Amino acid sequence: MTASEKSLSTVIRERHSVRKYDPDFKISREEIADILKEATLAPSSSNLQPWKFIVIQDQETKKELRGIANNQEQVETSSAVIAVLGDKEMYRNVDKVYRSAFEAGYIDEANMNRIIEGTNKLYPAAPEEARANIASFDAGLISMQLLLIAKARGYDTVTMGGFDKQKFAERFNVDGRYMPIVLIALGKAAAPPFQTTRLPLEEIVEFI
Repeated sequence: MTASEKSLSTVIRERHSVRKYDPDFKISREEIADILKEATLAPSSSNLQPWKFIVIQDQETKKELRGIANNQEQVETSSAVIAVLGDKEMYRNVDKVYRSAFEAGYIDEANMNRIIEGTNKLYPAAPEEARANIASFDAGLISMQLLLIAKARGYDTVTMGGFDKQKFAERFNVDGRYMPIVLIALGKAAAPPFQTTRLPLEEIVEFI
């Protein structure tokens, strides 16, 4: 095991869902932006990056959000709440994504045009439910990456799926192309998290 692998293993083992936060601890907008920028290196279907974020730091807005999120205390006491949205029309990103890759020298022009054309044929024709499933899956990948990056920087997090997604979309003027998926509280723990166990590996893994 290399030093970097051991470091990642430590981060994974030390990350726990934290629901008690120090309300006086603040994380700067610049550092949150840096965490999100690193998190966007997560993989996604066809690299279409079907995600968007709303970062809520204003205290009065967090109090309002707490009412939308089943009165969960961490919404109000954490340094920030990051709402992860899934993009059901991710194919609209294809030109920007692949022209950027072409300009960076990662693909040639012929491949760029082929991928753009193929994406514009495939994705818009897919049922909205299928595209929503892709966006949800990819949002899960970037969310997990965000949790680990935050922990590596010394911060604590918890994901929250228990909130009124329709009310959230209305309150924050979320375009219909996007769907709220999860809220992530980010801050500094004020109390130790609950310890948890996992199912035995032999019950969930089959080697063939």
